[in-house]
Amino acid sequence: MDAEIHRAARKAHWKTLLAFAIIYFVWGSTFLAIRVGVHEVPPFLLAAMRFLVAGLVLYGWMIAQGEPSPNSHQWLSAFLLAFLIFVLDYGLLFWAEQRVPSGIAAVMMATIPVFMALSEIVILGTQRLTVRLVLALLTGIAGVAALTFRSTNLGNLGGSPIDTRGALALVFGAVSWSVASSLSRKLPLPPSKVMSSGTQMLAGGVMLSLSAAALGEFHSFHPLTVSLKAWGALFYLIVAGSIIGFTAYVWLIHHESPTKVGTYAYVNPLVAVLLGYFLAGEAIGLRTVLGTLFILASVLTITTMPEKKSVPSLAAEETV
Repeated sequence: MDAEIHRAARKAHWKTLLAFAIIYFVWGSTFLAIRVGVHEVPPFLLAAMRFLVAGLVLYGWMIAQGEPSPNSHQWLSAFLLAFLIFVLDYGLLFWAEQRVPSGIAAVMMATIPVFMALSEIVILGTQRLTVRLVLALLTGIAGVAALTFRSTNLGNLGGSPIDTRGALALVFGAVSWSVASSLSRKLPLPPSKVMSSGTQMLAGGVMLSLSAAALGEFHSFHPLTVSLKAWGALFYLIVAGSIIGFTAYVWLIHHESPTKVGTYAYVNPLVAVLLGYFLAGEAIGLRTVLGTLFILASVLTITTMPEKKSVPSLAAEETV
């Protein structure tokens, strides 16, 4: 009996390690996969293909498991959140990675908890504007400034600041995600986290397709000219980034504390920066180091702050 318990505990331990490895390294690597894909496929169309397929798989899987389809109110909520998350956040992320290195894009998107803290103050009222929070917000802003301002404004940081339009797109996307995360706590959504995220991905894929059409991306897309490398990046984003990564995340939040699971927010940018450096030749200078340290310090401070009330969010998680 003791041997069986020991084997079961060891099996669960390995499952936990594997799940953490997936959300740490797979999600961290998706930024480089996006960078590879947008070099050959228009950004909104690439995002549309990723989330349309992933959303169909998750939604179909839940229907096959006997989960009821969302009602009309839940679908409306899903489309609203999908617009904020997938069109404005992911759409702008894919677009920005045409002009911003993948590692820097990951660091900029790590500001999401910073804007979520502001959303909790303004929208939910679950946080108070304390001295600690103000310092954390200022630290995060300093990190963004180190990445975007020219050296003449901040001393000699070395290297070039990132593209201004790309930086603004990433910040706007992070703000959009934080607003969606707060709204998701007030909107009617399916009780199943997998069904909720599947419907949002599906809705997001539809709206991204419409956005790509409106921007004329279908006219500039020629599938036969796309390399196997770019198709492989899309396949990786769909299977590893969205389906496997999300499944691992959902398993972890049912077996580990939210604090432990939330550590991916610190690891993903570091993984993205290192992969960009070693695999894509992206530079790591003083500017990148300072910006990354400031932003991660801000995120660490904010995510370890006590909450007035813990309310689980059913918005689509950070399936980058």
